[in-house]
Amino acid sequence: MSDALNKLWARFLPEIENRLALMEAAVKASAAGELSEEQRAAGHAAAHKMAGTLGTFGLHRGTDLARMIEHALEGDGATQPADLSTWTDELRAVIQSRV
Repeated sequence: MSDALNKLWARFLPEIENRLALMEAAVKASAAGELSEEQRAAGHAAAHKMAGTLGTFGLHRGTDLARMIEHALEGDGATQPADLSTWTDELRAVIQSRV
């Protein structure tokens, strides 16, 4: 099973990295006060998809972080940009730990 999971990871890694880049761009724009609705929606969708994908690979902390980012990008404005930045940095580290 481990070999099959590793092959799946390699196959999905470019998509995972793309989704992370979308989230990071949304977080950066939010911190600069320049988050467009389109960028917010793209980051939100990427976080939602990332949460499910990472769970498949047993990266439960990554799933939790992606969900936190997803909820923060729903647009309520309650989450501080510094929190979002911390969460995306940690999410990147979780993903890199699997590589």
